[in-house]
Amino acid sequence: MEKQPGTRPIEGAALIVATLAAFITPFMSSSINIALPAIAQEFNMNAILLSWVPTAQVLAAAVFLVPFGRIADIYGRKRIFIYGIYVYTAATILSVVSTSALMLISFRVLQGIGAAMTFGTGVAILTSVFPPGERGRVLGINSAATYLGLSLGPFLGGLLTGHFGWRSIFLATVPIGLTIMVITWWKLKGEWGEAKGEKFDLSGSLIYGIAIIAIMYGFSLLPTPAGIWTVILGLLGVAIFIWWEGRQANPVIHMDLFRHSPVFAFSNLAALINYGATFAVTFLMSLYLQNIKGFSPQVAGFVLLSMPAVQALFSPIAGRLSDRIEPRIISSTGMALGTIGLAMLVFLGQNTPIWYIMASLIIIGFGFALFSSPNTNAIMSSVQKKFYGLASATLSTMRQLGFMVSMGITMLIFAIYIGRVEITPAYYGVFLGSLKPAFLIYTVLSFGGIFASLARGKVRPKA
Repeated sequence: MEKQPGTRPIEGAALIVATLAAFITPFMSSSINIALPAIAQEFNMNAILLSWVPTAQVLAAAVFLVPFGRIADIYGRKRIFIYGIYVYTAATILSVVSTSALMLISFRVLQGIGAAMTFGTGVAILTSVFPPGERGRVLGINSAATYLGLSLGPFLGGLLTGHFGWRSIFLATVPIGLTIMVITWWKLKGEWGEAKGEKFDLSGSLIYGIAIIAIMYGFSLLPTPAGIWTVILGLLGVAIFIWWEGRQANPVIHMDLFRHSPVFAFSNLAALINYGATFAVTFLMSLYLQNIKGFSPQVAGFVLLSMPAVQALFSPIAGRLSDRIEPRIISSTGMALGTIGLAMLVFLGQNTPIWYIMASLIIIGFGFALFSSPNTNAIMSSVQKKFYGLASATLSTMRQLGFMVSMGITMLIFAIYIGRVEITPAYYGVFLGSLKPAFLIYTVLSFGGIFASLARGKVRPKA
């Protein structure tokens, strides 16, 4: 018999650990983006290899999120959550002692595995503990923590990199991981896993993982024939996975959730598109501000602070609104604003004023704040309790797949415009030229996401 905690102390502990977990991964990601020029210089990394430093964690998380979400529903969400914090913290410490690009990328993969175990289960624990009427509020706080991590990352990452080197970024997050461990074991009593006793679909998970890896690796090889064929094989693997899952009694992903719930299906599609259109913005703008504008890591971090700071400020408000107003209205408005901000970045040039850059980033950030927590509330309110872990993991997977799409587009454009070279002053011109098609593609993608967000229909919460 499972324990069903309902006391306020349990809710408080769940909110604290889930919020800290939601902070730590985006903080690391945005900090590393600022440190990329320093990492590239130390390890002599070309532009495409350098893009694997942020992509490695994203890819690993995308591969493992859904399997671990399903495992958490079966064996317990708190158990998988705490194991994930162990893995993530250990990988963070190991990243500090990296002596080569391969070592760093390998430990970033390990970080991604740990993040997969915590990111999805944290939201699932919140949904398990808090009643439907409070979900928008707590998911808004959770989203705000994500954006606070994104906000502080560029600024603190710039300070740490400038004064202590890029390795200090990894060291700075270790105490947070330790704090999550202590609070989880000390205060978060009980366990949640309504799918206990069901079987885990290992074969489906392997098919899924291989397909995702093939697609992302193929993107890095484009536009060569090998890259094209690898992407095609990956897409074929996705088709096989969908076919396989439809034949399983206990699939890793219940396709009925997509077939019979327009809210679940279109909300996840909207998330995939939104993250696909926006994730690479920080990566590209970090390189632009430091290479084209000549800013120090600290100044570049301060400029980039504008986007996630607005996200952190308005996400709790948007989440609270989604408890009262249809999430599709708020989320679709956010997608429209994000599209406007991305369109402004299409016109970046060497002499673009800082006020224009910050204005576009603020508009994207405000749009994202309106989109994210209402969209999460819609997804988690559209499924039964036994699927909370899977639903949360599916949303997190859409986020990671969106990240992959975003970085995949960037890799492809770099391969076409720049090639496998370091971004030195001799290549600043072609780098600047690559930004226009990148942001144009992201704008078109975001515009299409507005219609996916509108198509979801009304949310019908299920207790």
